[in-house]
Amino acid sequence: MIGVNTYLRKKILVLGLAKSGVAAARLLHKLGAFVTVNDMRPLWDNANAQELLEEGITVICGSHPVELLDEGFELVVKNPGIPYNNPMIQKAMELEIPIITEVELAYEISEAPFIAITGTNGKTTTTTLVFEMLQAGGKNPLIAGNIGTVACEVAQVAQKENIIVIEMSSFQLMGIQKFRPHIAIMTNLFDAHLDYHGTREEYLSAKMNIVKNQIKEDFFIYNGKQNEIINSVNNINSNLIPFSIDSAFSDVAHVKDGFVVFQGEKVIEVSKIVLPGDHSLENILCAVSAAKLVGVDNVAIETVLTTFQGVKHRFQFVKELNGRRFYNDSKATNIVAASKALEAFKIPTILLAGGLDRGNEFDDLIPYLKHVRVLVTFGQTAPKLARVAKDIGIETILMVENVEAAVPAAYEVSKEGEVILLSPACASWDQYRDFEVRGDIFVRAVNNL
Repeated sequence: MIGVNTYLRKKILVLGLAKSGVAAARLLHKLGAFVTVNDMRPLWDNANAQELLEEGITVICGSHPVELLDEGFELVVKNPGIPYNNPMIQKAMELEIPIITEVELAYEISEAPFIAITGTNGKTTTTTLVFEMLQAGGKNPLIAGNIGTVACEVAQVAQKENIIVIEMSSFQLMGIQKFRPHIAIMTNLFDAHLDYHGTREEYLSAKMNIVKNQIKEDFFIYNGKQNEIINSVNNINSNLIPFSIDSAFSDVAHVKDGFVVFQGEKVIEVSKIVLPGDHSLENILCAVSAAKLVGVDNVAIETVLTTFQGVKHRFQFVKELNGRRFYNDSKATNIVAASKALEAFKIPTILLAGGLDRGNEFDDLIPYLKHVRVLVTFGQTAPKLARVAKDIGIETILMVENVEAAVPAAYEVSKEGEVILLSPACASWDQYRDFEVRGDIFVRAVNNL
């Protein structure tokens, strides 16, 4: 850890706890700051706040009193999920108090360089692939961000010989000042979190913060098929590495003649890769590019890609049973994510879908249902999904109570050689605490068949 004195004797407010807030408060306290933590949960029901209080950190819980900001704070470290229209944040901006997120602290104290991954879909899979390729190649990676350990905790133990591989959200990226990854990756961009950002343009702007501090020695790996991203790279100082599953790009990452190719070199034959689907290939191109840029050899890359079966709940292969292959894609909480999974299969598929009703219809899913032979649907959106399936002539439509009931119902009507795919296209909150619980129930039901 680099011993910085940036925060010594400064009065700093950590707004919102959860894991990142707790880690930020502890780090700032260690760096000699006068830290105050403010969290909405009351103290009696807030174990994190109680622990920080015992460690000598000032804690104010149960509300977000705007007048707190009149006490001379020099910095606010904001939980990424707190929107910028929050009254506390609005007041801090009026007072011209700088606002950062915890990843900025991680960058300032880290001895190790960063490979940072953002985008709408594929972030977690790409992050995991990069980490595993670097690990197989002996590059001493550490993994951080939304995928696991809080970044500033990882940065405290990182050494110069490490590389921190970090998954980053648009929320985190809005709160950076100096953060500069040696390699930045943008997997793709689709409509998401517009309730937070307001417009797609603002969402893209937040994502592009990942490269705003890069210099000519750095690299930006991005989707060479998305014009919005292409049009945003004109003023970037780093080396541009567009990727595409189309072989039209001859000098960067692409697929040609059945091979993954990076800068003209054949890295691995596509037929050897375990993960199916074009969207998986895009994630793989990102990961291969990053791995090659830091000197990982093709043997290590091939070792990972011939064994990697997906991140849990994200297009995760569960098992094969009597010729039926089961996939857990519970993380597909929107139509775009579900369509990516459906595109991956060119064989008869039994789709398990449904969940929270956000008021939208599912007609946008129709082009991706051409290989779906059976729909098993559940949750609040079941009638809407059933209507779409009926409109396009899917003959077998089963409406069941929940995911646990959907699995045996799907297996009963399945045939050898078919895929049984949980890709809900909806959030889980009508029936389950989160998509992880929903996915765990699916896996357990498959194993109980």
